[in-house]
Amino acid sequence: MKNKTDYDAIVIGSGPNGLAAAITLQQKGLSVLLVEGKDTIGGGMRTAELTLPGYLHDICSAVHPMAAGSPFFKTLPLADHGLEYIHPPVLAGHPFDDGTAAVLKTSLDETFTLLGRDADQYRRFYAPLLRLWPGIVNDVLGPLRIPKNPIGLARFGLKALPPASYIARIFHTEAAKGLWAGMAAHSLLPLSSLTTSAIGVVLTVNGHLTGWPIAKGGSQRIANALASYFQALGGRIATNLYVTSLSQLPSAKTILFDITPRQLLQIAGHKFSSLYRWQLNRYRYGAGVFKVDWALDSPIPFTAPECREAGTVHLGGTYGEIAYGEQAIWDGKHPDKPFVLLAQQSVFDNTRAPEGKQVAWAYCHVPNGSTVDMTEVIERQVERFAPGFRERILARHTINSVELEAYNPNYIGGDINGGTIDLGQLFTRPALRFSPYRTSAKGLYICSSSTPPGGGVHGMCGYHAARQALKDVFGLT
Repeated sequence: MKNKTDYDAIVIGSGPNGLAAAITLQQKGLSVLLVEGKDTIGGGMRTAELTLPGYLHDICSAVHPMAAGSPFFKTLPLADHGLEYIHPPVLAGHPFDDGTAAVLKTSLDETFTLLGRDADQYRRFYAPLLRLWPGIVNDVLGPLRIPKNPIGLARFGLKALPPASYIARIFHTEAAKGLWAGMAAHSLLPLSSLTTSAIGVVLTVNGHLTGWPIAKGGSQRIANALASYFQALGGRIATNLYVTSLSQLPSAKTILFDITPRQLLQIAGHKFSSLYRWQLNRYRYGAGVFKVDWALDSPIPFTAPECREAGTVHLGGTYGEIAYGEQAIWDGKHPDKPFVLLAQQSVFDNTRAPEGKQVAWAYCHVPNGSTVDMTEVIERQVERFAPGFRERILARHTINSVELEAYNPNYIGGDINGGTIDLGQLFTRPALRFSPYRTSAKGLYICSSSTPPGGGVHGMCGYHAARQALKDVFGLT
C-alpha cells in the first residue's frame, strides 16, 4: 500500500457502484485506491463453483438489463477489457398452468402481438415510453433535481408512479397481467405499493431497448472488466482489507463508501452530526431472498417452449397469485407458492457447465432476516411449470437471508436492493439532504445502492456520488 499521503480518494467496496465511483474519480487524473474486504472484487457480481467442479454459478446478480442500459457503463470500453454480453432470444418468459407463456422480447412488436386482445394496450402503454427514455434516463437514474426534460419526466411519472395493482387494471388477459406482475415484483414490495410500477417499467423499457443479457463466463466478468479499465487508468485495488474503522485506511482527501447506512454508522458514525445519525438509524431495509443454485444433467424441461429459450423465467402464475405472495412476505409470512425468479444462463453460455450439462439460478422473496429453508417450495414451483425438473438435479447449493448477509454485509437481512425502494426512500435514500451522496462529515460520501437510483448493476449511484465529490472536494465537473 502507498504512503499515507498518496491518495486523493479512497473507495470502500468493489461492487458495481464502488467500481463506477473509482473509475469516475480516476478518469479525472486523481490517485484512487479501491478497497475490497474479500479476496475477490465484485460485490454482487461474483461467480463461483458452488455445486460441482466445472459448474459456474452467479452468486448474486445473474441477468443484466440495467448494466446493458446504464448511461455510465455505456461510455466505458468494457468489451476491450474482456466483457461480452450474450442475448437470449427470449428475455423473460412467464409460464402459466395451461402450458402457455407470456414473453418479453427485445422487439416491441413481437412482445405485444403475443398478448392477444391486450396487444394494442401493451403497445399504447410502452411505445411512448421507449421514445421518451433516451431523453429522461439520466433524470430517472439519478438524484432528485431539476430535470433536463421535465415534460418527458412527467409523462413517465404518470405511468411509473402508480402502484402495479393500478396499472394491472388496464390489461384484460391473464397473459398481460401476469407478465406485468413478474416485472413489478422485482421491486421486492407488495404490488399495491407506489414505485412498484417504476421498477416494472424501467426493466421492461430497458429490455426493449438494450435487452436482458447475461455476461459470458459469469457476472464476475463485468466486475473484472470494470476493474481492468480502472487499473488501466492508473487506479489501485487492495483486497482482503475489511474496513471496520477509518483508522485502517491511508489518509485521503475524500472517502466514498459503497456500503449501506448500517455499516456506515459502524465505521464513521462518530464523525456525523446527531441529525444525520438519527436519519441513518431510521433507514428501512426490505424483504430478503432465499436462493438456490443447481447443477443439472440437462436443460429445464419447461412445458411452454418459449420458456426454454428465455434467459430469465418468472414463476408465479397469475397476477393474483403473485400479488398475494408478495403481500404475504411483507406480512411476515412464507407463501406456499412464492414468486420465483429463475435464470438458466448455461442454455446460452456453454462456458458455464461441462458439455451437455447445465446450471440454473433461482430465488424467492422472504421476510427480512428469514432462516426458513425454501428449497422445497422453490423446486415445487419449477416442477409445476417444468415436470421432470427434479429428476435432472445433480447437486444444489442454497443460501438463506442471514447467510446472504454474512456473505455480503450490504445485503442486510437478505435485502439485495440496499434498502426499501418505496416512495419514502426513492429519492431521499438514505437521508433527506440536498445531496443524498454527501454525509454530514466533510469529505465522506456514500455511493451504494442505498442512494438514488437504488439497486441494480448499473453503477449510477457510484457515478453520481463521485461527481458530487469531484465538485465539492476538487472543484471539478
